[in-house]
Amino acid sequence: MVDDSTRAFYDDLAPDYDLLFADWDASIRGQAAAINRLLKRYLGDSRSVVLDCACGIGTQAIGLAALGHRAVGSDLSPVAVARARTEARRRDADLAVAAADMTRLPFAGGRFDVVVCADNAIAHLLTEANLGSALAEMHRALRPGGLLVLTTRSEVARTTHPGGTPPQVGNGPDGRVISFQVWDWHPDGEHYDVEHIQLHPHGDGDGGYAARVRRTTSWALRHDQVSAAAESAGFTELSWHSPAQTYFTQPILTARRR
Repeated sequence: MVDDSTRAFYDDLAPDYDLLFADWDASIRGQAAAINRLLKRYLGDSRSVVLDCACGIGTQAIGLAALGHRAVGSDLSPVAVARARTEARRRDADLAVAAADMTRLPFAGGRFDVVVCADNAIAHLLTEANLGSALAEMHRALRPGGLLVLTTRSEVARTTHPGGTPPQVGNGPDGRVISFQVWDWHPDGEHYDVEHIQLHPHGDGDGGYAARVRRTTSWALRHDQVSAAAESAGFTELSWHSPAQTYFTQPILTARRR
């Protein structure tokens, strides 16, 4: 089960999540195109039934629906799920959504051709038991021969222990919004507390900013840890793909259900 603080973090971030991107609509199209190339490679040109089990406000799921896939989105955050529904309707994308913990997915076994888990969502699972439960649920939700598409941060952070992330600039209704993270590493060298900071311009044109701060905890997973957990959950044919290979923003693991 995912910690309640993670749900609170994404509930609070959901209204501002698109401001992490310079152009969210372009990111929707680009990320879906990158994932779709992998789907074609492994499953051919047919349209798939896809579960995005960490859909957030719909960045990947909306794009995949727009490409003709039958997409379902679920996420721990009910606020994010509600926004994903609204954004999909605004773009005439057919997207069914549900609020759900990825360690306890509310879907029948074997329902999906593809399960997507993107944007380093598994880093919030925090324990090997939770990671194993989530991957077992993704495996159960897939049909035999179905494909897992899972993305993580680069594992370099596990050894370098950076103090945070570079700033990202998005365009809000009152001007540019600056987002960045500050990381406080735990003594185990694997987990870190996150302060996610967004600077929103004042609407009165005085040049000042108001800070919105959200806090959560993350786990810097190595690829071999994720692979071992996926194999234990029953996945086979595991392969890691770099951003240089896929043009996606993070490394991607693909794997098959037996």
